[in-house]
Amino acid sequence: MASILSLCILFIMCIYQSLSFAAVAPFLDGLLENGNFEEGPKVSNLKKRQIIGKYSLPKWEIHGIVEYVSSGPQPGGFYFAIPRGAQAARLGNEASISQYVKVKPGAMYSLTFAVTRTCAQDEKLRVSVPGFSTELPIQTLFSSDGGDTYAWAVKATSDVFKVTFHNPGIQEDPTGGPLLDAIAIKEILPLRYTKGNLVKNGDFETGPHVFKNFSTGVLLLPKRTDIYSSLPGWIVESLKPVKYVDSKHFSVPQGLAAIELVGGIETAIAQIIRTVPNKFYFLSFAFGDARNGCHGSMTIEAFAARKTIKVSFTSTGIGGSKTAILKFQALSNRTRITFYSPNYHTKLHDYGHICGPVLDDVIVFPLK
Repeated sequence: MASILSLCILFIMCIYQSLSFAAVAPFLDGLLENGNFEEGPKVSNLKKRQIIGKYSLPKWEIHGIVEYVSSGPQPGGFYFAIPRGAQAARLGNEASISQYVKVKPGAMYSLTFAVTRTCAQDEKLRVSVPGFSTELPIQTLFSSDGGDTYAWAVKATSDVFKVTFHNPGIQEDPTGGPLLDAIAIKEILPLRYTKGNLVKNGDFETGPHVFKNFSTGVLLLPKRTDIYSSLPGWIVESLKPVKYVDSKHFSVPQGLAAIELVGGIETAIAQIIRTVPNKFYFLSFAFGDARNGCHGSMTIEAFAARKTIKVSFTSTGIGGSKTAILKFQALSNRTRITFYSPNYHTKLHDYGHICGPVLDDVIVFPLK
């Protein structure tokens, strides 16, 4: 009898453990459900382009005037570029779309979303999950070939959170507002030091989700609007974002990803590392161009403790990179290393596309 009871208890424990494992959210790195809006509402739930019904857009909950639009010429002489697919959602005055996502409590996530303005210069997009929100001014277009892609990092406080994209503005045209054409999520795993390097994530391999079919790079927001950062280990401590570029769509000095300094003196990236006071260190980094048509004399300045180095090269927009080294003496047990580009650049044949030098493979090691 005792053995039968033990077997029953063991069986119940196995079932409980199986249910517990099944309840854990999987590792996320891809589009949200219907994140590219290719699954559209029924024809009966459309009034011209406006979606009628709170749950008529599959997998999404909508509020206000939300339009389901297609790529190409539009009534009134507009043209909507939707390079990541054929369909998109356009948020009118104070409109929003939301979706519930299963996550891991305490884990970090990065939302990647492609957005562009369609009407007013002062359009904004508010992104939020419970307990966190940010508002993006999207009047500055960094890319002229299909809108911009942004990343925003959040920390999960429960096993499910509601992601909301909201247009807080009110325009004369009630349908005018931000156009969303792709939304993805990626779990950001904890960082570890690489042997022989005091810099965390110095190769920028850990970062936000990058759309596979089309990418103009992912804009990483300044710390004041992204307190957790979609680029773990690093601080975007400037007014303008930096751009995360991948090796599939761009030229990077090494590995799978790099950072493009696109905002001139308004863009800077930094990290605080552990050092020993009065000890000497070497700071090494690679710099180049992203093979995206960015041209001209490019410069990157690097700072560590009281030392600085300014490196320049002439870009023809076809790729290539160099390496620079700075020797510095630590002043305390924490040292800030900072990189920025003092110049503004555009593509050679497209002056509406803002670009800049690429930074990669940042290494700090002690002088022996």
